[in-house]
Amino acid sequence: MTTPTAPTAATVLAAGVPASDPIVNTAVFALFVAITLYVVYRASSRNSSTSDYYAAGSAFTGRQNGIALSGDFLSAASFLGIAGAIAIHGYDGFLYSIGFLVAWLVDLLLIAELLRNTGRFTMGDVLSFRMKQRPVRAAAATSTLVISFFYMLAQMAGAGGLVALLLNVHSKLGQALVIGVVGLIMVLYVLVGGMKGTTWVQIIKAAILLMCGVLLTVFLFGKFGFGFSNLLSSAAENSPLGDKLLEPGGSYGKNGTTKLDFVSLALALVLGAAALPHVLMRFYTVPNSREARRSVVWATACMFVFYLCTLVIGFGAAALVGADEIKGAPGGENSAAPLLALHVGGTLLLGIIAAVAFATILAVVAGLTITASASFAHDVYANIFKRGKAEPADEVRVARLTAIVVGALAIVGGVLANGQNIAFLVALAFAVAASANLSTLLFSLFWKRFNTTGTLWGIYGGLTACLLLVVFSPVVSGAPDSILKGVDFAWFPLKNPGLVSIPFSFLCGIVGTLVGKPKANAEKHAEMEVRSLTGIGS
Repeated sequence: MTTPTAPTAATVLAAGVPASDPIVNTAVFALFVAITLYVVYRASSRNSSTSDYYAAGSAFTGRQNGIALSGDFLSAASFLGIAGAIAIHGYDGFLYSIGFLVAWLVDLLLIAELLRNTGRFTMGDVLSFRMKQRPVRAAAATSTLVISFFYMLAQMAGAGGLVALLLNVHSKLGQALVIGVVGLIMVLYVLVGGMKGTTWVQIIKAAILLMCGVLLTVFLFGKFGFGFSNLLSSAAENSPLGDKLLEPGGSYGKNGTTKLDFVSLALALVLGAAALPHVLMRFYTVPNSREARRSVVWATACMFVFYLCTLVIGFGAAALVGADEIKGAPGGENSAAPLLALHVGGTLLLGIIAAVAFATILAVVAGLTITASASFAHDVYANIFKRGKAEPADEVRVARLTAIVVGALAIVGGVLANGQNIAFLVALAFAVAASANLSTLLFSLFWKRFNTTGTLWGIYGGLTACLLLVVFSPVVSGAPDSILKGVDFAWFPLKNPGLVSIPFSFLCGIVGTLVGKPKANAEKHAEMEVRSLTGIGS
């Protein structure tokens, strides 16, 4: 089938007529699944211990783990959402890329090395190191499961929208079936491969994603004589915003509330990434703290290249596709990159982009599933129920059963949330991570007086505040694009609660420490300090 001309591509998609060949898209995706399943099977031959299953035996190098980290972090929201936001809102859309990229400096400077030296498998290992084991591990597991579920829900629900756009499946039943298939493959990755197999899936997916982004960027530059200024000029001419597309204020800064909204969102993005459980768990797949630092450097480099590509892809979509066609296609802003691929490379390139988008969802959800299952099996089953005396084989078996349950919940949640505000779910996961986890992690690592009460107040206080503020925000009710239409019980004006809930969690941790008992264990703090700084005993 020939590539549609620029004025008709989005119209064809929106009308339900296949603008690409679904068979090609499905075949490319099936090839990716077949190759990665074989890799997972080969990598799983030594998954006999908890260390093998949770942390891949700490056998990956910093370079390998860094590429896997970028694969774990670059979700469908990064691939499709940011390109669409730049195409529609211009400069303000690129602010998402900046926030995601800057976030890794927090990991590099404050988290990666100390976390790798202190813990074994999960965030709960670090938080409970010098605290009461059972309540702190329960709180850490609760936080991890809530964050993982919301992040996973966004990815699974995003699969439904991608199906409508890329495979021309518009019925709710058809989209539900595809969400189910994605969920089943993801569970299979985790059951068979554990962390080692999941890491190789992330590496392969990151390499393909970067390659596609770079190739699409080179094609675009070629169309505009390899001049970035020519691309920007064409984007501005083809946008309703005109030259304002290249200036701040296309989405934020129109009034005081939107300015605060931007600050709140930026705070959640920058601080939340450093406390996402599936990102933190990756630091245990390397042998030492030096490799953990190298992981962050490699991940940052990969994402720097990718986000530069999204800048070109976003403005390229504005120039060649146009805002009206993007908004009119199924998926709205998320359709910018696929529509651009259709314009630039026709059916085959769209098929590749479709496969990469699905692979992105698959890999991110697999990483979230292994994190959620490890947190429940290691923190709850092994250390709360069995009081640290669980057999390794039993712990791995519980982790695999948990992966099945988490996968089933993600499938059901994704089907129910299909068509809802997916960006809200992703932002919520970042806000919850920053609110519940970051304060307690930093206090545990750096504050000698911090105690069990402060840990519990920080986690539960930040988690509760974040969830309550979102429920009573314009995201849920009271706005034209709210999840619940026709009702208004919103009293919190900001769409992202980070500006309030993150400082509140730090305050809860401080107050809880000052009023709580028992007092901090000085000997355990000294042991933790030496271990985190030197790696002795890690």
